[in-house]
Amino acid sequence: MRIGLIAPPWVPVPPPAYGGTEVVIDNLARGLQELGHEVRLFTVGESECPVPTDFLYPKAIAPIGVTVPETAHVLAAYESLADMDIIHDHTFLGPLISGLRGMRRPPVVITNHGPFNGETQPIFTEVAKHAVILAISHAQAQQVEAYGGVQIGDVIHHGIDLGLYEAGPGGGGYVMFVGRMSPDKGVHHAVRVAKKAGKQLLLSTKMREENEIAYFESEVKPLLDAGDEMPTEMPIDRRISLLQRADAMLNPITWCEPFGLVMAEALACATPVLAFRNGAAPEIIDNGRTGYLCRDEEEMIRAIDRVAEIDRDACRDAAERRFSLQRMAREHERFYRRMLERESRLMRRIPAAGRRLISA
Repeated sequence: MRIGLIAPPWVPVPPPAYGGTEVVIDNLARGLQELGHEVRLFTVGESECPVPTDFLYPKAIAPIGVTVPETAHVLAAYESLADMDIIHDHTFLGPLISGLRGMRRPPVVITNHGPFNGETQPIFTEVAKHAVILAISHAQAQQVEAYGGVQIGDVIHHGIDLGLYEAGPGGGGYVMFVGRMSPDKGVHHAVRVAKKAGKQLLLSTKMREENEIAYFESEVKPLLDAGDEMPTEMPIDRRISLLQRADAMLNPITWCEPFGLVMAEALACATPVLAFRNGAAPEIIDNGRTGYLCRDEEEMIRAIDRVAEIDRDACRDAAERRFSLQRMAREHERFYRRMLERESRLMRRIPAAGRRLISA
């Protein structure tokens, strides 16, 4: 198959530091190429993903969410990828653009990396008229039903590069938090839990946006003592090295997170995960086997005392069985084939004149 992937214009693929969506796109592109497919990625020029790429903007666009550059980016992407068999769009605006009358395009599949909620529901209702929507967890797919819903084509969990995230021995005597500096991620909970448990906490966190800095200053910084390490956005090699030696990773998410890639990354490092029971956490963590699903801070504090009971080999085994980029690529490959077969059956039922109108 000839598969076109569209990445958002905000972060290179793969990301130099924080960037969950871009990690997934990089892994998917490489996994599909390993399966023998022709993969072309539309991204920004500084991306280093090892597949053929095209771009409009040489460098990532800042700040995130600027409408005009994103519109120009996705219009150029659909023009660039018009000769592919299928387009897999990972942007938010692109799927709306692809429905414009007069735009010639292959079949389009989109992955929603964010929530389905009352605000996004009318947008995805429109998108579903001409594209197929993938969810990244069953918890995320269930949100669709709560808001009147659109049809979900499939649920495909993310996958990671298990060669990069190798198993580690633990024993570092500290716990880690990895994620954005955001109340949704529960950084304040992680700090309080670690302090009450008497554990050193290392914070690997993105803190660039005004709201992230404001949250840190008002909610997190007052919890830190003079001797505590300040949060920093660590390069990936340092983050992995620290995860491999961590006793556990804390993930006290406070919202219905669609997936939570950092949990799979921790498991691949053989590091147990202690998470609140929100979003997709129960789909990623096997309670009592690869970590603990906790109701609140007090339960997470008690879980830290029990983390030595978790077999680190079981964590790594779960990552290998369930969260490899190869598994993710195979599931997407099967889904693309089903889409193209359905498209072929549909086109055979439409007279030639109608086909010309559809492709115009």
